[in-house]
Amino acid sequence: MLDQPQFGRRLKRLRTARGLSQADVVGDGMSTGHLSRLESGGRRPTERTVAYLARRLGVDASALTGPQDDGSLSGVLAAVVSAPPGTDSTAALDRAVEDDPGDDPAARWQALWLLSQAAGRDGDHRSERTRLLELLALSRSLDAPDLHTRSLVRYARCTRAIGDLDTAESAATEALSLARTAHLCVPDTLAALLELISTETERGRWEAASQHVDELDRDLLPRASAVQAAEALWTAAVVSSRKGDDAAAMARLDQALSLLKDGREDLTAWVRLRTAAAAAALQMSPPRVAAAEEWLTAAASVLDLTGTPAQLQELHALQAHLAFAQGRLEDAALLSRTVLSEEDLRLPYRDRVRLSVLDGRLAIHAGRVEEGVAALQRLARQATQSGYVGLAAHVWQALATALAACIHPSGASPCRTCRGRSGEPRSVNGRGTRAGGADGLAESRGKP
Repeated sequence: MLDQPQFGRRLKRLRTARGLSQADVVGDGMSTGHLSRLESGGRRPTERTVAYLARRLGVDASALTGPQDDGSLSGVLAAVVSAPPGTDSTAALDRAVEDDPGDDPAARWQALWLLSQAAGRDGDHRSERTRLLELLALSRSLDAPDLHTRSLVRYARCTRAIGDLDTAESAATEALSLARTAHLCVPDTLAALLELISTETERGRWEAASQHVDELDRDLLPRASAVQAAEALWTAAVVSSRKGDDAAAMARLDQALSLLKDGREDLTAWVRLRTAAAAAALQMSPPRVAAAEEWLTAAASVLDLTGTPAQLQELHALQAHLAFAQGRLEDAALLSRTVLSEEDLRLPYRDRVRLSVLDGRLAIHAGRVEEGVAALQRLARQATQSGYVGLAAHVWQALATALAACIHPSGASPCRTCRGRSGEPRSVNGRGTRAGGADGLAESRGKP
């Protein structure tokens, strides 16, 4: 019989693979509390318990107690890393990790790293975080500064995608400190610094982010690979844009794109850079619509064929912003509602909020002013509470601009909902509005 916690891991995997809850499995012969302790490894199973659970799961008892079919974790890892491109070995690796007795922490770390990478690629950041938490614990026990730094960087990126900036900033700060103290290589130090800059930018700490960009330019960028240099230039471009220097931001983006002119060296990085550049261009004031359209078209030529559901959601969200910037409001509304209504929405926090902002602005443009105002106010409060200072400012500015365009559209009458009984424009919630300003917002046409 398998020892704990391997038995519990296999039991839980068999149960969840069948879509069963703990209550579904226990029936009348066991409590859910007892099953929970078995699955967590807190209680050893008896032969009678194994036989009962096997009947409830519809499997032979050997499925719960027999030896692992897939070989050792090291063997599965060897098969995974040597598999031909396009092979999905996630399920086999996940089973091997669940059954792994933990005799080889380094092999387990590598397996968890690959699983967290797959979850992040799929936009499943909750699962990614679960894997990363174990990665962090393992890297500490291995006393490996390089592995711990890489785990911290990925954990910071993951928690930022979820919307937990406090945790992201703490992890990025620790990663950078460890990389410097241990004198790690340029790629590790650069990755940690880029993540810290991104977190500082989201918090609206422009001066701190700018100082780190100066350090990036001076100490790390000259020694970076083409892919890392492109990512660094894009990160610096976002800082410039958020500070209002869109000319410098465009220069950085052009330089980054020139480093990866085609996808032969790294197709994934090539696509990611173009979607990121398009997102940055659409957030400028005014938006660089032609450049964004060019970059999105290039990215779509690849993602339409090979993109994951998470990548396609990101692409369609950016296409909605582009349509809005071009004045194609019906297309923007269709795209935004299609993405937001997906049952398994995997956009990162910032992208999800920005698309919801666009949806609120479209509601105001369509005359559903109270609905749109309420949605934007809620989003602004959420962004503020999450520490996303720049994002919260964008939401409030979007609300002001949408209302100003609704009340004083160019060459048109105010929308019906914005008029009072006398026919004069009325304010909403008694608040004044101001149009124009940050993130390329215009008075008469929507800008993302």
